[in-house]
Amino acid sequence: MTDPRPSLDSTGAVEADGTGLSRRTLIQAAAAAGAVASLSPPLLPRARAASKVLKVMQWNHFVPAFDEWFNKKFVKEWGERNDTEVIVTNVGMTSLDSRAAAEIGKKQGHDLCMFLSPPASYEDNVIDHKDIYAECEKKYGKPLEIAIKSTYNPVTKKYFGFSDSYVPDPVNYRQDLWDDVGVKPDTWDAIREGGRKIKDKHGIPVGIGMSNELDSSMALRSMLLAFGGGVQDAEGRPSLKSRNTLDALKYAKALYTETMTDEIFSWDASSNNRLMLAGKGSLTLNAISVTRTGENEKIPVASKILLARPARGPAGQIGVMHLMNAYVIWNFARNIDGAKKFLVDLAGQSREAFLASGFYNFPTFPQLVPDLQQLIANDPKATPVDKYAIFSDANKWTVGVGYPGYANGAVDEIWKEWIVPRMFADAASGRLSPEASLDLYSGQVNEIYKKWQTRRKV
Repeated sequence: MTDPRPSLDSTGAVEADGTGLSRRTLIQAAAAAGAVASLSPPLLPRARAASKVLKVMQWNHFVPAFDEWFNKKFVKEWGERNDTEVIVTNVGMTSLDSRAAAEIGKKQGHDLCMFLSPPASYEDNVIDHKDIYAECEKKYGKPLEIAIKSTYNPVTKKYFGFSDSYVPDPVNYRQDLWDDVGVKPDTWDAIREGGRKIKDKHGIPVGIGMSNELDSSMALRSMLLAFGGGVQDAEGRPSLKSRNTLDALKYAKALYTETMTDEIFSWDASSNNRLMLAGKGSLTLNAISVTRTGENEKIPVASKILLARPARGPAGQIGVMHLMNAYVIWNFARNIDGAKKFLVDLAGQSREAFLASGFYNFPTFPQLVPDLQQLIANDPKATPVDKYAIFSDANKWTVGVGYPGYANGAVDEIWKEWIVPRMFADAASGRLSPEASLDLYSGQVNEIYKKWQTRRKV
């Protein structure tokens, strides 16, 4: 999920004032304005300043057009309607948590912060977002279950966040290579069989990361769930230590040995994109960042890359979301009321967000994009035009990181400690046997749950 735009300040952030202008541009503009002011008539009328301020932090979206829409259109128009100066800080995806932790430590910063996975560990530092969901449900209808399970703690009865959208994680594969070996990559067994044949015949590997980064973490969770394993059960109890998890680890070891290369153990979040678009990979799991980049940059191999629903395993066809857009309002925020209204109105713009993101941001209030089926079935930028039609039932096969239960502080900590990809990497690489890897990491999971149970959050 590469973002081609350069960082513009010392922290890697791009600050905008609702017009999308960077901090540097604003400083330069302010200096120029001061020079002009010294030469201007003393009675020149001044524009009235907004009476309120709302500060928002979110990631540099993979699709620059989304940030253009959000910063320069939605934010600008919302601010004008609500007599509010909205200041947006866009940061790199890997900086969101560190920036948030710094704000918690100082008890000051942004009013709203966006995360890409359920931020349950911040529950004590945020307001209860139940009023936002209630207002949205009154206006827009019921949200998807994935939104509630990603932002609600049934133990404390608190909504620790609010989600307006999520990003599915389909299979991306080279149709020409898979057709050549006569295998359809619709099951995990088929991916192993076809991937081995393609690597033997063409020297092109499967590319599913086993590294401490987002894409690996989500893909391996999908594999784990398809085999019937999981970090927790439906009641929120730790369940990693199971026969099903061991089967998934043994499968991953065979898949790596037969179809992949050791590059997957040191990947970053854009490595699978680069592999596929360079024509050096036969299959990966990713959001539509691979295909959209190929289309936008007119990379020839892009037309050969198709999308498929999650691969089926012994326990079913399940795909963990690639991203879960989750906003929190700090309990120390200066403009809590404005932040609440901002989120309700942002959800109301779900169709515009879906289009601006190039079908990346799927609505958690699906009624707001009533023509979604028609849009994804006939996209003039895609080859073929119905490439994205596989998302017609994405809300049925996409689940959250806490599946089959709710996200909670333990799930969040396990995510941030990269326990799932580390477990798979140790087993697949041979650093540990599958059994030893399962023993080690299930023990760590149990300790994390004990800590959060002591805090009465799980």
